[in-house]
Amino acid sequence: MAYNWQPTADIATIKRRAQYLADVRRFFAERDVLEVETPILSLAAPTAPYMDSFTTDFMPLGSSSKQAYYLQTSPEFAMKRLLAVNLGSIYQIAHVFRNGEQGRLHSPEFTMLEWYRPELSLIQLMDEVNALVQQVFHLNSILRLSYRGVFEFYAKLNVLTCSDQQIEQCALALITGLPIDLKLDRDGWLELLLSHIIEPRLAAMNLAVFIYDFPASQAQLAKIKKDDAGNDVADRFELYIKGVEIANGYNELLDADELQRRFTEDNKRRQDQAMVEMPIDNNLLAAMKSGMPECSGVALGFDRIIMLALNKQDIQAVQSFTFSHS
Repeated sequence: MAYNWQPTADIATIKRRAQYLADVRRFFAERDVLEVETPILSLAAPTAPYMDSFTTDFMPLGSSSKQAYYLQTSPEFAMKRLLAVNLGSIYQIAHVFRNGEQGRLHSPEFTMLEWYRPELSLIQLMDEVNALVQQVFHLNSILRLSYRGVFEFYAKLNVLTCSDQQIEQCALALITGLPIDLKLDRDGWLELLLSHIIEPRLAAMNLAVFIYDFPASQAQLAKIKKDDAGNDVADRFELYIKGVEIANGYNELLDADELQRRFTEDNKRRQDQAMVEMPIDNNLLAAMKSGMPECSGVALGFDRIIMLALNKQDIQAVQSFTFSHS
């Protein structure tokens, strides 16, 4: 049997990736942001229904009992526990794992750059992301558009005030090939419009764009605030470059009771979708209750931004060994 043992990425890309890592570390060192490391394995895992975690079993020597552990999908929960002891601004370059995700833009194992800035507002964090994108990866400066604004421009729909039925009708009218009996919730239809209508338009225009002020139902771990029209919105942003989602930033939620409510609601949706419930991270909730500083944070797909910076068409082209060759 012949084995395809050679790296997926070419030698020049592997060397350039190493330089990007060094440049990222220099970028944060110049800003007095501390590099940290947190465990890859955890007893808890994200509850979000759109995400599946890898599991493994720990068996103590001499014991027949097993304890399930989860590979991190993000270092977020552990990093927030460090924030709660007032460590200050921190960042991490972490290997993360998401079960089932594979394709041109996805890998079950990939590298995430994540950082938290107690000193910065969400707007200031966007400025810092912009600086990183330009200084380290030499990509264009980034426009800023509201979620409501991009949907009004591309779909002629005010998604913060219209009905669920209007969103569904808009999706069925604009996206060809959808079955007329397709059943999705409000956010499901919005996600279809975003991925099938808006992202391709951004890609065609070759724009780098921050989309901010998401619907409150998509707050995830962000605070909820009022926008300039008085609508409840999630105080978070996503960065798209050439139509590809690169980063996700939050004005971080600090209310442990609200976070527990969201985790519980996520698990209820998982149940409704016949998915396995996930164990809630009680260590994170305890850390929040002890007092976590006001903070903005962002997670950035390191492989994806290298792919775009080097004009590669597939995430595998910037990984030394891909999931199928590891």
